[in-house]
Amino acid sequence: MKKAYSAYIGEPVLVNLTGKRQISGYLIDVGSEVLIIYNGQDYIYISTIHIRTLHTISKKELDIETPATDPMLNQEDELALRRILTTAKGMFLELYLTGNQSVHGYITGIMNNYFSFYSPVFKTMYISLQHLKWVIPYSGNTPPYALEKDKLPFHASHLSLARTFEVQVEKMTGDLVVINLGGNEESVGKIEKVENNIIQLITAKGQATSINMHHIQTIHQP
Repeated sequence: MKKAYSAYIGEPVLVNLTGKRQISGYLIDVGSEVLIIYNGQDYIYISTIHIRTLHTISKKELDIETPATDPMLNQEDELALRRILTTAKGMFLELYLTGNQSVHGYITGIMNNYFSFYSPVFKTMYISLQHLKWVIPYSGNTPPYALEKDKLPFHASHLSLARTFEVQVEKMTGDLVVINLGGNEESVGKIEKVENNIIQLITAKGQATSINMHHIQTIHQP
């Protein structure tokens, strides 16, 4: 995969992603798990597992200046997803997972198959690595929503971080949670139990709903 995409480095490209999302820009670099696109404003780190197609477009169609190099990484850095997240830890970021909503904040911990993320809106979130589509570091590292940095404190969760996402979710049994940013009523409720990667969630009206953990992008406590 890395070798195939490397042929497009320096070229203007259009990337089609899962979820019918598109990103266009100059392809800056390619790694084993991540490629970097510059769209004229931001450097976008895209997880390659979510790429459906990639093809060149004309420079006239793109109409942005060619960037020099990515300022966040050294040339010898390997573009693996965990390494990118480790480098970006503590920086202000925009993350995209699904739907039409991004989350903004900063990474607070990186575990085996998930990471913890602090958002001014959602507070401490646990995000599955497999569902992360792209990461955009803030230019100038200015805080989200133009908040003053002293008004953006990190309030640590009472939960310690487990090694895996599955165990972290199990630790929230009995708690009220919001799954996948609360896109519908069945994604907000109390975790009754977790068994064989199936979460039994009790909704506001007392309805029991079973949720496959493999389809959870984010989970947080309101």
